[in-house]
Amino acid sequence: MPYPDNVRTAIEVENVIRHHGAIPATIAILHGIIHIGLDRDSLEEIGRAGLSCVKCSRRNLPHVISKKLHGSTTVAATMFLAHKAGLKFFVTGGIGGVHRGAEETWDVSADLIELGRTPVTVICAGAKSILDIPKTLEYLETQGVPVVGFGTDHFPAFFSPSSGCEVMCRLDTPRECADMMRANESLGLNNGILIGVPLQETDIAVNSEAAIQTALVEAKDQRIIGARVTPFLLQRVNELSGGESLKANIALIKNNAMIGALIAKEYNLADQENNSNLRNEERND
Repeated sequence: MPYPDNVRTAIEVENVIRHHGAIPATIAILHGIIHIGLDRDSLEEIGRAGLSCVKCSRRNLPHVISKKLHGSTTVAATMFLAHKAGLKFFVTGGIGGVHRGAEETWDVSADLIELGRTPVTVICAGAKSILDIPKTLEYLETQGVPVVGFGTDHFPAFFSPSSGCEVMCRLDTPRECADMMRANESLGLNNGILIGVPLQETDIAVNSEAAIQTALVEAKDQRIIGARVTPFLLQRVNELSGGESLKANIALIKNNAMIGALIAKEYNLADQENNSNLRNEERND
């Protein structure tokens, strides 16, 4: 997301989270130092860094830290750092996944592996629509990741409320999501949970698929590969859609933040209820 839209959106998303009863902790790396929570000056610094800010997955965290660079974290790296900090929830726009044409390129996001081994719940608008969503869901199944549709039977496709692919299960309330997290923990499972929140109908980006197809052809023609693929595609889709995809991106992040905050609130309310019940039992004994 370009500056200053990125900074303004980050501040607005944090405000949405606070408004719905949770505490935001934006994660980034500044001068090689991991920050779990950013103040306004830090948000501004990371937002202005632009392309000089390294896209960090799990594998290049040591390099960015040792070289004292700025880093913006992928889903994989954010999950890893959130878990290290004791955080159980993570809100983002969309996860990475299996790229279209992966049968030739083997381009599969590390996000999918991280979801299979790190117990953090990720609330998102599905996989980025530039990806091969059916293959992404197959890979998540292989990794043992529960894929939940929040108020929907179908996995969202980022700019679209539905990919046409069914989710593992549908949950309709934040409390149901919190209860599923508890069950996952009680079983001692170390995987994350993926909760897909569909974009509101009023925020859908028109003709996004046509823009995606054009951007994919351009990426192939220009031989753009690896970590540069996703940023290139998202930028080109935004340009080709006349800015409509950026508007949808901002709207879906705010919507995800609201749902994520409500789930976190319910999870902590359940904690308080359990502690209260334990105290009552001790008094009765």
